[in-house]
Amino acid sequence: MSIGDCLTHRSEFLEQARDEFGFVTQDLVVSEMLPYMLDSKLIDSEQFEDAFLDIPAPLKLNSYSVSETGERLQLVLVDESKTDERISEADLLVSERANYDNQLNRCFKFLKAAINGTLKNQLQDSHPCMVLVDKLSSASGIEQFDVVEIFLISLTATVSFKGSSPQLKTMHFDDKALTIKASKDGDSIEREILVKLRVIDLNFLSSAINSRGRRESLEVRFRDKYASNIEVIQAAQEKHFESFLCVFDAEILYELYRSHGSRLLEKNVRSFLGMPRKGVNSGIKGTLRNEPEKFIAYNNGVTITAEKSELFHYKKKTYLESLTDMQIVNGGQTTATIYFAKREGIDISRVKVMAKINVAKTGNEKELDDLISSISKYSNSQSRVSPVDLRARSPQLVKLKQLSESVQTPSGSHWFFERAKGEFNTQVRKAGPSGAKIKKLYPSANRFSKEQLAKYFTAWGDQPYLVKKGGEKVFRYFIEEISVESGSSDPTIDRDFYEAVVAKIILFRRLEKIYGSGKNAMGNLRAIVIPYSIAVVYCATDEHPDRGSFDLGAIWKAQDIGDELAELFARLMLLMNDLIKKYSLSDDYGEYSKKPELWSSIKSSPEVHSFENNPQNSAVIKKYTSKKLAN
Repeated sequence: MSIGDCLTHRSEFLEQARDEFGFVTQDLVVSEMLPYMLDSKLIDSEQFEDAFLDIPAPLKLNSYSVSETGERLQLVLVDESKTDERISEADLLVSERANYDNQLNRCFKFLKAAINGTLKNQLQDSHPCMVLVDKLSSASGIEQFDVVEIFLISLTATVSFKGSSPQLKTMHFDDKALTIKASKDGDSIEREILVKLRVIDLNFLSSAINSRGRRESLEVRFRDKYASNIEVIQAAQEKHFESFLCVFDAEILYELYRSHGSRLLEKNVRSFLGMPRKGVNSGIKGTLRNEPEKFIAYNNGVTITAEKSELFHYKKKTYLESLTDMQIVNGGQTTATIYFAKREGIDISRVKVMAKINVAKTGNEKELDDLISSISKYSNSQSRVSPVDLRARSPQLVKLKQLSESVQTPSGSHWFFERAKGEFNTQVRKAGPSGAKIKKLYPSANRFSKEQLAKYFTAWGDQPYLVKKGGEKVFRYFIEEISVESGSSDPTIDRDFYEAVVAKIILFRRLEKIYGSGKNAMGNLRAIVIPYSIAVVYCATDEHPDRGSFDLGAIWKAQDIGDELAELFARLMLLMNDLIKKYSLSDDYGEYSKKPELWSSIKSSPEVHSFENNPQNSAVIKKYTSKKLAN
């Protein structure tokens, strides 16, 4: 990877970040970069809340997201000065840390101003940032967040000028500890929030494109970070891997999860199941509270995989120095439960956890995935593992890719399914002078990624709250819907299915244009309103087999939704703006819209019933209802 590659990727990225008028906008820069960050597992979902703030303090924020478990806040800001296409190449090469520090501090100052309450008085109640500012300035917010991650998107190449020519380099930023004092119910509380800083530069973008969707490797240096050395015993030395046994203090697992979050569990075949009253996690929690010294005897421990290990020796003993690409593939529930138990005040100082570390001796990604999948599959089960969880590739996605390459629209155009980020631009570059023809054949409006496919597919259904969660949640649902499970028939991924999928894409994107963005938008709830509105029409048609099903084929044939349907959805989205605010039990509409409770209230509301039965609306819905079942 060279500086030239980075600058080429920058030009291609800016092409994707243009609005309908041809201008590069900060919100599109964010939305285009988030999928790369998701692929690299820096974030759990690309569904971030728009919260643009830029005031001369200087304070800056573009968007934010709260983890599903609630303890992690992620903030994103864009260095707007580096999005200018006229900027010189010399100004795109950054070697001084201060260039990034100045930008990161804009968001860090926003965080401090929001927490101490000074920012709240400067903003109107309707400001898109106000919900977050309210939360951060409250005692409940201070108690909720353990970690804040600040991501600076800077379309620059980070380089070193040592040597005869500039070379790409990685720049790391030290974590910050933010001590906060507040008052709650007359008592003073004090918390320390870990603030992590990260630059998302052209180096990152190029690496993400070249890795074609592979996660960013996580390196953990135990000797540098933790006070107590971790002694290991070699248990196996095989051709493809070696194994070590050791014992972790629970405090180490707590700090690992606090620092790295779900990235630590990325290859874990199970997601954290929460804290039910009965079941595995509540049992773990009970042992932590009542019999901490017996935890190591009762618990199965954790299984860890890594691509590389570093050890050191002292007085004839072997200790763990570092693990590269560390993943907890079994014991994710144990790790997360230890973390949340300590947050609740449970003493874990006497808790120890057995650990088995398997270090693969292969740099081949497929062999590594196969090894980890097998380890995950055969490790002691704590909950059911779906076959989908163990599949590195989906044959259904391969079929969809083949269909996108062969099927023409009625007008003779094509759609491009980008299974891996950067696949389209790679094809354009390989085509050389013919690259312009490929761009003409597949305009940006006719391209979609696997993450977008999952979102658009899921939106046509009865779970719009799932669409709002985005990321792994919606993608897993999509894969399970189109994949075969034991005892069921293989879903038919054929031309009809493909045409229906493309029709859903056209519908969703057309509604985005109708809703608008910025000052010309219907409101500031577009990411919620669109899937919720689509779900209303789905429920009025496909949910009732006796009525027939919505005619997605008409959208495919026209490659548009038509004026009558556009006007219907315009009326529905205006109504949905009001219904979300009316039925949400939280002022944070973005977070509450991820809960099924909001959809349940809106779906059964008298307003939706009245809308569906309005003669004008029912006539349009009936016109687009066909007796022929659609996918």
